[in-house]
Amino acid sequence: MNVLVFADSFNGSAVKAAHEAASYGAKIANGGNTSIVTYGEISESSMNELASYGITNILHANGINDMDPARLAKLVEAAANETGAEVVIFSHDYTGKSVAPMLAARMKAGLVTGVIDYPSTDGSFTVKKAVFSGKALAEVKFNTEKKVISLLPNSVGKTKTEASANVTVFNPDLGTSSVTIKEFKAKGGEGILLTEAELVVSAGRGLKGPENWGMIEELAKELGAGTACSRPVSDIGWRPHHEHVGQTGIAIRPNLYIAVGISGAIQHLAGVNGSKVIVVINTDSDAPFFKAADYGIVGDAFTVVPKLIAAVKEFKAAQA
Repeated sequence: MNVLVFADSFNGSAVKAAHEAASYGAKIANGGNTSIVTYGEISESSMNELASYGITNILHANGINDMDPARLAKLVEAAANETGAEVVIFSHDYTGKSVAPMLAARMKAGLVTGVIDYPSTDGSFTVKKAVFSGKALAEVKFNTEKKVISLLPNSVGKTKTEASANVTVFNPDLGTSSVTIKEFKAKGGEGILLTEAELVVSAGRGLKGPENWGMIEELAKELGAGTACSRPVSDIGWRPHHEHVGQTGIAIRPNLYIAVGISGAIQHLAGVNGSKVIVVINTDSDAPFFKAADYGIVGDAFTVVPKLIAAVKEFKAAQA
């Protein structure tokens, strides 16, 4: 089976989710060719990193620097035709969500989004995805010759090999873009991007005001984590909207999610319940979040969080 993986990049490097998609694609190829198509500025070291997951070819569209989903869909279609790909893999992120459906329509392919596991090995091509805000799993069988999958980040992990890939400049004629980008501003300033973070410290209205976020930022800094917040916090302007996680914000699946002063309404849980470990700190022992938590602390954030910071510092000092 020939597989093509779309690898998005940021600041000259492939995003973390692209590495996982590359490893996923190489495994399901099962001896076939696994190719990557990427675009814009991306460093040689980043391409070598992508190749290490078992990639055969990398098609680099260095002549494209816009983010028009229609043009990117044309690019991936051209790459799929070039490589004879039967399966195309995207990461289930902003770009994947906008490009994968367009590509599936162009290729007359089946599309399953938010996949969380490898396909079945019983002769059919069946994949799993979470449904009903993560409350259930659905098994979806492809009946089409061509298949398009978007992989939910942090679902299957990564496996490196000794492979090396042939890098080819690939600039097919995609026509003119219908989108004009006048200005590009990266979200998040100097912090860790939530979509890249393996550890996340999040807080809600239990912090009582934006002036109290210093301890959240300090805990995140000590852990090397990203910072997030609940929707009410971003709506009232305590924190920027790009930190809002939940059903109507960013969906994340970090290895560790620490929720401070967040009750855990279903809309918030829908965006974080894929986290490997959830730690909840709340004064209300009946808060819904405790039912989803792996670890819970019933206590005042203004007492608990400083003690956590001190414990982390002590641990790091002992390891130095």
